[in-house]
Amino acid sequence: MYVKKYKKLLACVGMAAMLAASVLQGCGGESKPAAKDDGGSATTAAEKSKDSTKKDDSAEKAAEVKMKEFSTGDGSVTISLEEDWAAEDLGVDFWLGVQNKAGDKAVLVMQFPKGGTLLPITSMDDAKTLVTESYGIQDGAETDAPQIPGMTNVEASTCSVNSEGESMKAYLVYGETDYAYYALMYVAEELGDDEINSMKTSCATFVEKPVEVDDNTTVEITDTVRWFNASYAVLTALNGWDYNRFAGLPANDSTAALEQQSLEEWWGVTDRASADETLDWILSEGHRTGFAEDGKFLAESGLGDVAPEERLAWIAEGLDVSEEDAQTYVDAFAMYEEFGEDAIAGWDYCRAMNLLSFYYLAGYYTEAEALDKSLEIAQTMQPLFGSWDELIASYMRGYEYWAQESSEERQAIYEDLKSRDDNPFAVDYNMTLEKTW
Repeated sequence: MYVKKYKKLLACVGMAAMLAASVLQGCGGESKPAAKDDGGSATTAAEKSKDSTKKDDSAEKAAEVKMKEFSTGDGSVTISLEEDWAAEDLGVDFWLGVQNKAGDKAVLVMQFPKGGTLLPITSMDDAKTLVTESYGIQDGAETDAPQIPGMTNVEASTCSVNSEGESMKAYLVYGETDYAYYALMYVAEELGDDEINSMKTSCATFVEKPVEVDDNTTVEITDTVRWFNASYAVLTALNGWDYNRFAGLPANDSTAALEQQSLEEWWGVTDRASADETLDWILSEGHRTGFAEDGKFLAESGLGDVAPEERLAWIAEGLDVSEEDAQTYVDAFAMYEEFGEDAIAGWDYCRAMNLLSFYYLAGYYTEAEALDKSLEIAQTMQPLFGSWDELIASYMRGYEYWAQESSEERQAIYEDLKSRDDNPFAVDYNMTLEKTW
């Protein structure tokens, strides 16, 4: 969920207006010109004097550049850039975007806080993947990394950035602190030694000021609440959230704003009324209703009497649909034959539980309301399955029916979670669910 949302956000930054970017455009002097190869002849005193004059001029130019401190919205990072550059609102409090007046150079500082973040970033590799895919990073070549105070594992490369048909040059830096992973990028139409040295100079002004995250959640994590969390732990883990806390994230204003945006984008939920309407739909109908209707129709049409290897052609011809759509019907009917009309009920019920956690984070439900309704749904769904394996298998079938793609990735996450020391599925599936808040 969140990966796709933030890819969209980054693309909206725009290549011309905000290009991409990180690290900092600062006051750096010109780099020393490469020595000219004149067949081994020595450099004359006049030439040395000329070079010295160039360096002095460059130093004077650098000294004249006035710097200004820029900060992320939450104040967790500050960096000094040329004072006539201007910050852009990226919609994320812990990111900083700054561009020059001409709009042909930009800087982006992307911070990915460790633990309980709003982004699905749990490692440096995750950060690299997000940045690479979002900005279309290509032609990377390792280069000297800047010195950044308090940051370790710093590495840098020059590369091209490609977005919305535009291509720019970039100096891309990755590093981490105890508090967060970072991607710092400086983007320009032309990227030379001056730009890179300037950015390195600004990197030296980087200051991190970790913020204490507000958390309005008060519920104690009892076994009943752990049961709730387990019912949607696969998606929680996929998002990089904490499946050992109710709803997966701290409840605060920042979380609420982003969750409201996500609910509108993915569910069309914008307020309490639409939240209730969507929850009522998934509990009374959901995808299981359409699945059951499809299965019944195909059975009555005689698909059950058709040999499995002939069903694809039979549906494509009989229903006049594409081969891709026909395959979807074939797969769904196989589920229907083996598991019955409630084959994907677990998908709807797990998503209903998950929705309540989203509603709580978004501020549409109070903590008590979300917990009370979760208990009601959990007590309804629990008797329909005999174990976590049975419930999650039904969830996976529903995912495949809805997404029309394999559930292999989510199944792998489920198996991995069960092997962890903090396995969320360690709680007894058949426990007595009761109010503990």
